[in-house]
Amino acid sequence: MTHPAPDHPLAPATALIHHSYLPPEGFVAPQPAVHKASTVIFPNVAAMRARDWKDKSGYTYGLHGTPTTFMLEERLCALEGGLQCLLVPSGLAAIGSVSLALLQPGDEVLIPDNAYGPGKELARGELARFGVTHVYFDPLDPQDLTARITPATRLVWLEAPGSVTMEFPDLCAQARICRERGVISALDNTWGAGLAFAPFDLLGDGSLGVDISIHALTKYPSGGGDVLMGSVMTRDASLHMKLKLSHMRLGMGVGANDAEAVLRSLPSIGLRYRAHDAVARRLAVWLQDQPHIAQVLHPALRSSPGHAHWKALCGADQDGLGAAAGLFSVMIDPRYAQQQVDAFCDSLRLFKLGYSWGGPMSLVVPYDLASMRSRPSPHLRAGTLVRFSIGLETFEDLQADLTQAMARAFAAEV
Repeated sequence: MTHPAPDHPLAPATALIHHSYLPPEGFVAPQPAVHKASTVIFPNVAAMRARDWKDKSGYTYGLHGTPTTFMLEERLCALEGGLQCLLVPSGLAAIGSVSLALLQPGDEVLIPDNAYGPGKELARGELARFGVTHVYFDPLDPQDLTARITPATRLVWLEAPGSVTMEFPDLCAQARICRERGVISALDNTWGAGLAFAPFDLLGDGSLGVDISIHALTKYPSGGGDVLMGSVMTRDASLHMKLKLSHMRLGMGVGANDAEAVLRSLPSIGLRYRAHDAVARRLAVWLQDQPHIAQVLHPALRSSPGHAHWKALCGADQDGLGAAAGLFSVMIDPRYAQQQVDAFCDSLRLFKLGYSWGGPMSLVVPYDLASMRSRPSPHLRAGTLVRFSIGLETFEDLQADLTQAMARAFAAEV
């Protein structure tokens, strides 16, 4: 396909920019095309004036969407059950964009005490500077959430399970409380990934769901440990527009190649999620019997805090085995000093020291739990907390790695 030739021959430099050839339409392949643009070309002034950046009916500027980002948004909606989706540069950016879009000076936001740490830091830092107060609530006690909602409460953050300590809340009760009190609920659904449960249809009959689901696409949707991206999803058009307008004013955008990477990984997310889950669960069960471990925190274990809530919400999947991510934590017995716990982590060969999760490589991180919680946690045993993210290695290899590291680090008791 060619365009009409110019009135006079163009210089080579100009011809390279304004070349008349366009490839024919109709090319279809398993992977979608990658469209990169800041500038979007309009056919005429009338079209430029008529197009609206607020919907997917056309293109106006790269920051407002390309065929590649629109396709990723729509596929993510299919994954989580949303109707509208916004892409942002990270999971933390998703938390921040929701907070900045919906809160103003004098408002209050409620946050579970076991929420993602950087999200709590956002509330303590930027939101506090903007005149927004925050209050922590007990994620395992729905009545505590009810008691802490005030006329100033505009947003309640939910997380299932809790960050690092893996408590699984009564998410249905929490969502119901927020709905009854007329407060917007926003869920960090990174662990569930749209696979363990449906955030907008918690009961399976369309009667109950959260208002907003944010997702760190960095984790399971990417699957490679090489992309930073997040999403903000809703089913309410007016709420979506509030979020979208703020998203535009903040200049949020993602790179086309990052969007391509997530699009390429999405078809295998279910297979990968189940693989992570299967090995993580076997290791968690095995670690329960190891003498160095005081407690294993994994929602699928009966002894783990909130297990009944996990089973009620996630237990029907995978032939009744339930669905869970490849993430769990352990409390190392308190008779071992911090330096021994650190030596255990350093002695691991396949588990690498690093943050995040959902990629092919297993990771380990020791945490100072006392610095992360504002209230007592009687459901947690004494000890030092270590979190594992299980990758795609085999159970036998990871089990052997844990065995040799425990033998090295915990041989001499104190």
